[in-house]
Amino acid sequence: MAQVAVTINGRSYTVTCENGKEDHVARLADYLSGKVAELIKGLGQVGDTRLLVMAGVLLADELSDSLMELNALRGNGPVAGDQSVLSSRIETAASRIEAIVARLERP
Repeated sequence: MAQVAVTINGRSYTVTCENGKEDHVARLADYLSGKVAELIKGLGQVGDTRLLVMAGVLLADELSDSLMELNALRGNGPVAGDQSVLSSRIETAASRIEAIVARLERP
């Protein structure tokens, strides 16, 4: 297994990945770092954990939109209500993540 050093919000992390996937993982980490930087501009420094969770939710939302677009292009577009079900699931996941972050940030 290979390891890649990435930096997000000024902190270094070592990420393990399959051999040969180092560049791909580095690009993904750069993308995540960009999302975190966007959040910092809007919210300020609200803690690494909270920023990473929020960035993760934003990325999940982007992925959701992309999957729906892909399905529509393939002719498997969402049926009425599918988007609301997906949105509800994302909101539920976001709420759970926020609760976990709150517990982690308690002194």
